[in-house]
Amino acid sequence: MDRILFVVFLPLLAAIVAGFGNRMLGNTVAKSITTGALFISCALSWSIFVPFLAGHADAQVVPVLQWIRSGDLSVDWALRVDTLTAVMLVVITTVSALVHLYSWGYMAEDDSQPRFFAYLSLFTFAMLMLVTADNLVQMFFGWEGVGLASYLLIGFWFKKPSANAAAIKAFVVNRVGDLGFMLGIFGTFWVFGTVSIPAILEAAPSMAGSTIGFLGMRLDVMTVLCLLLFVGAMGKSAQLGLHTWLPDAMEGPTPVSALIHAATMVTAGVFMVCRLSPMFEAAPVALGFVTFIGAATCLFAATVGTTQTDIKRVIAYSTCSQLGYMFFAAGVGAYGAAMFHLFTHAFFKALLFLGAGSVIHAMHHEQDMRYYGGLRKKIPLTFWAMMAGTLAITGVGIPLVGIGFAGFYSKDMILEAAFASGYHGQVAFAVGAFAALLTSFYSWRLIFLTFFGKPRWEQSEHIQHAVHDDHHGHADHGHADHGHAAHGHDDHAHGHAESDGTAGYHPHESPLPMLVPLLVLGLGAVFAGVAFHHAFIGSEHGAEFWKGSLAFDAHLMHAAHEVPTWVKFTPFAVMLTGLFIAWWAYMKDTTLPARFTASARGLYAFLLNKWYFDELYNIVFVKPAFWFGRLFWKKGDEGTIDRFGPNGLAALVVRGSAISAKLQSGYLYTYALVMLLGLAAAATWAIAR
Repeated sequence: MDRILFVVFLPLLAAIVAGFGNRMLGNTVAKSITTGALFISCALSWSIFVPFLAGHADAQVVPVLQWIRSGDLSVDWALRVDTLTAVMLVVITTVSALVHLYSWGYMAEDDSQPRFFAYLSLFTFAMLMLVTADNLVQMFFGWEGVGLASYLLIGFWFKKPSANAAAIKAFVVNRVGDLGFMLGIFGTFWVFGTVSIPAILEAAPSMAGSTIGFLGMRLDVMTVLCLLLFVGAMGKSAQLGLHTWLPDAMEGPTPVSALIHAATMVTAGVFMVCRLSPMFEAAPVALGFVTFIGAATCLFAATVGTTQTDIKRVIAYSTCSQLGYMFFAAGVGAYGAAMFHLFTHAFFKALLFLGAGSVIHAMHHEQDMRYYGGLRKKIPLTFWAMMAGTLAITGVGIPLVGIGFAGFYSKDMILEAAFASGYHGQVAFAVGAFAALLTSFYSWRLIFLTFFGKPRWEQSEHIQHAVHDDHHGHADHGHADHGHAAHGHDDHAHGHAESDGTAGYHPHESPLPMLVPLLVLGLGAVFAGVAFHHAFIGSEHGAEFWKGSLAFDAHLMHAAHEVPTWVKFTPFAVMLTGLFIAWWAYMKDTTLPARFTASARGLYAFLLNKWYFDELYNIVFVKPAFWFGRLFWKKGDEGTIDRFGPNGLAALVVRGSAISAKLQSGYLYTYALVMLLGLAAAATWAIAR
């Protein structure tokens, strides 16, 4: 099991070499070192995962070093390898290795490639540290490490003000969640006397029903701890309330979106809840809250996704929605289903993001889908890759027969488990089914706007700029993902689809380093569900596969497989409904979207503005924070501290110097007069004594 040391520390070594070597190494050497290290880690991760899949491996802990000794607090740095870890290792290293390879093509023109690849590898190391943690402090180290790496990667193009703002927003919002996570860790140590995850999980059932004094009330211990820990998960996994950073994070390069915001970092919260599932099982109220937040996020993001026109933002809100599915699966006790959806989602969502990057690459960094159209014949490999991803995310498959794409197995099982779990789960089932309809609609809307219909390229400023540069004999080597500002109405149906002009621009297929990852991820989107569903969610094989690495409820999984037939057909029916609506609106009658938005302006504005969360937070938090900042700056710092402190003393010295200067006339009689007055004063004082 020493292989785990290479899996975890090879990306760190590569990040150090590429980061500090930077331009001295050159682009090719830096990229080769980091990409090679990730492919080695990926191969070793699969070699660790396969024995667990076959049932021939047991959990192990590989010690690294002694870390902290302080009173009762003892923290050793050790790498825990069990089934849950092995699943995450495969997800992280596979997607990261493919993103590294993809970036060879996508970032080929960037001036800071060694820095970019170093950041990617650093992120991968931090994520691996998180999932191999044997104690909560070590997990927090990885938790903060991925936060740092995401800040660096989102703001990679630091000359773009919007990228800097997005990076800061992600960092600040995650700090809010991390405060809850820290308080949860502190409370857990206080209650259990240890931060060792195995020891905590072993003792957690015995703490069920215990109470603690808090704010003058007696509260359930496990509920308080789990809610605090879940706040951390809400921040990292962009759940409703702490979700606002995720769409803005699309300012980073597209490979970053695929790695961080689709497959790995945003799933850290789901992983944490599943890792600590015995704690959550002892806190039914906390599980109910997890279910509610997951279902609400699922619905919120799906509704907002229907109005977005930026191809990356559509997929970003899709990610937010799918994370909601994972959380309400965990909330109803179907942790195996949550992890299975995390596993399959990593493949098809990374595929969609990288496919979107290929489209953006072909369209000269244009990201607005209203200026696409007719691309399936120009970039056919990208088209088929994104079709595979769309078929997977919408859950295309044949109910009862059990044949379908990856999302068919994982998302349908979440809905079935939710229905089988009881009343709260059935509410989540209804919400999830409606969100699945919206998911199908906006996913197929993306496909139809991008790859079908007549070209609308001449409407794009980016394409016009590219053609202009081409006619003048030079190319624009833009390094940023650019996009048009959001328009106030859904005007892709206002006659653009009828235009035949292409502005003289000819989209081109992406280079081989970008296409190979699409092919591999496409295989995962097609076959990951059918290949692994028995192990992850099988009522007979599931407990044997997970081996106690999470709380697997075999009875719930059995009940989920035995739900009524109409429940099994519901995801299939809503998928077809969403597909039909998208086809009718964007292929059959292209005037329908404009007519609908005109008749429902209030609803459309509400969804287009993301339920006004950003505006609300700006009023409630941002503006008061700036007001207090200005108050303490102007009145406190400058008006009080500086005025009566250093500035006041300096002014006193200056004024005293001016007065003293007036006495220095340079005439002898003036000095004689002063001396005489001084002598008289001294004599007066002496006589008075």
